[in-house]
Amino acid sequence: MRILLLLLLILSCKQAKETAVPSNNVPEVPTAEKKITQQEPTLPPDNKEIPQKKLKSLEGLADTTFVRLADFSNDFAYDMRYATENNFLKAKVYDCAECYTRVRTAKALLAANMDFLKKGVKIKFYDCYRPNSVQYKMWAIVPNPQYVANPVKGSIHNKGGAVDITLVDLDGKELDMGTDFDFFGKRAYHDNMDLPQQLLDNRKLLKETMEAHGFWSIRTEWWHYNLSAGSNAKIANFKWECDKN
Repeated sequence: MRILLLLLLILSCKQAKETAVPSNNVPEVPTAEKKITQQEPTLPPDNKEIPQKKLKSLEGLADTTFVRLADFSNDFAYDMRYATENNFLKAKVYDCAECYTRVRTAKALLAANMDFLKKGVKIKFYDCYRPNSVQYKMWAIVPNPQYVANPVKGSIHNKGGAVDITLVDLDGKELDMGTDFDFFGKRAYHDNMDLPQQLLDNRKLLKETMEAHGFWSIRTEWWHYNLSAGSNAKIANFKWECDKN
């Protein structure tokens, strides 16, 4: 009798196991694995790609046209000092910070910056085209031709052919040039050789590259460069619009 009961118990357990297995004999996937295989990859909102503004081309534009450099390259850096009070005037004379030049100047700057990028640096702008009306503002604050060009005669900045620049590495760190922008003293002179070698090398890189692309420098200002082809352009009072947003 005991043997018969034992046999019936074994048969009952075997039948229960067979019923639990799915008819297709494929083992059930564990819950944790189910979540992994069924989850669809999603990007957090902050990581979604933001389409970049399409850059414009200088082709077909007249050399004398004024253009905004940021519309033609993403490879420049900016610190437009005269749109702030951080300058030797201690006054803001631009309504907003923008860097405009004539097309011929823009082409030379783009070419020069390509050479700089090959060496791991790029141009950073302190000042670019300057409306003649702004020249009058500056003259009213500092009426000294040693520091500010007389607006009646005008500056090559007023012609869209001059820029005040330095160099930064690709992380945005400025190369040491020995002085800040608009430092009026012997330490800022190009012919002052009584300076650390690294500093002289930085100035040499800036000067030689800019000269190779048609610019010439001022002896007393390591940051200032004029485009030779822009010297004969007319003084302008073109004014850019400020973003209202």
